[in-house]
Formats: sequence, C-alpha cells, structure tokens
Amino acid sequence: MAKNAGDSEESGVLRSKRNATRYQILVQIAERQPAVNQQEIADAIGVTAQAVSDYLQDLIEHEYVNKHGRGRYEVTKEGVDWLISQTDELRQFIEHVSEDVIGQVEIETAIATTAIEEGETVSLSMQDGVLRAVSGATGTATAVAVTDARKGQDVGITDFDGVLNYELGSVTAVSVPQVQDGGSAAVDSRRVAEIAERHDLIAVNGVEAIAVAEAAEIAPDIRFGTPSAVREAAAKGLDILLVSSTDLLSTHTDKLREQNLSYEVVDIADT
Repeated sequence: MAKNAGDSEESGVLRSKRNATRYQILVQIAERQPAVNQQEIADAIGVTAQAVSDYLQDLIEHEYVNKHGRGRYEVTKEGVDWLISQTDELRQFIEHVSEDVIGQVEIETAIATTAIEEGETVSLSMQDGVLRAVSGATGTATAVAVTDARKGQDVGITDFDGVLNYELGSVTAVSVPQVQDGGSAAVDSRRVAEIAERHDLIAVNGVEAIAVAEAAEIAPDIRFGTPSAVREAAAKGLDILLVSSTDLLSTHTDKLREQNLSYEVVDIADT
C-alpha cells in the first residue's frame, strides 16, 4: 500500500506548487520509462537536475515510482492512479474556464445609451452598477456590437479592448447581535436609517437584521443570497449598507476579502 504523502498530498496541482512539479516529473517519467535521464526532465520542466533527483526520491518513498537500477525508473499503479486523479481535476478546471468563464465573457451584455448598429465599435462605461455602451470609439474601453439596439435596449458586445475605468464600491456593515444577546433592540435604528441614505443599496441578512430594517423604516434591496450579491454589487461600483446578524457577518467579509473589496464594520449600539 502506498504511503500517505502528507498534508500537501491533499492539495491538487492547482493549489500546490510541490504537487504541480511532482505531476510534471511523473508525466516525464511515464513518457521516458524505463530509461530516464534526469537532466532531460530538468530541462523539459525548467528545474535543476538536483531538484529532479530530490523529487524522484520522494516519489520512490511514496511508492509512486519504482527504481530498477541506475537511470531506470517506472511509474507504479499508485503513481498512475495519482496522475489520473490530478488530471481529472485539471480537466474539470479547464471545462469550468472554457464553459463558465470564457463562454460568459465572449459575448457580454450592455445597455445602449445611443442607437447602435451591429458591427460598429462602441465605448463602454459602468454606471449605477450596469455596463453601458455608446456608439463610437471615444472611451478608454471599447468593444464591437454583435446586435442592433435602440437607446435603452440591451446590446450584445464582444472583442473588448482597453480598460474600463470606474471605482469599486464599498460596504458598510452593521453587526446586529443575535436575539439572545439583545437582538435588534441593541441597535440604534435611527442611525441605521441615516447611514442608509448615503448608500446605493441596502442588504439584510438574518431575522435580527430584518427587524432593524423595519424599525429604521428602510426597504432592503437584497434579502437572499446576500454574500454573493453584496460582493457583486461592490465589484460593480455600488456602495452597500449591509445589516447582518453577527453570526452571519463573516460569510460576507470573507467574500469581500477574496476580491480585495473595501468594507467597514460599524458598531451602532442603542444607547
């Protein structure tokens, strides 16, 4: 039975540089076995011959490779199984990029602020969190229209060029204690109402947060799926007031940090 390769073994080649190198070396051995020249492998993957030697020793210890004499190596069944598992992960990632990422950005949708004809160049801008297109190549970011559109209609665009200049939004988070710790009664709803006036969108998460919004007489724009929705809105340049119960707040801040989006947690105690 193969030995456990340690914690790093649990990380795929996309998350571990060590496993990425191990993967490349195993592939090279499988292509060249049984006669394996370590310098040729080093040249092929861009590492030193000493590094290849060290990795080979590691692969042998974990029973991914058998050594049959000087310069003669063979990938074991365990090594093949590991290669297959990592290749499956890579294949899934490539499919995700091809279908979910590239497929989505090949043709984007904007709102036409002027009449636009298919095939003409348009300039892009971000306004109120919505991508807008105007006829002509006068802006810093341009694209080519793939549909006709009247002013105010949606228009398909592709062949993006340049940089879309706009400021990212920010999030002001009001943390509401859980009901056993005081709940909505512990928050100054009047101050929440004042802060809400300075933001583009209002999001609430948790029953305690809904109670605060009702006491402040503000209508939330977002009530469901708030972690992703708040992150998306801030990424599109909108300022959001997030009212969240304390136990749910970290799910929002984690997503905001993932995209380096600005946020501030404020304490608005009812004194």
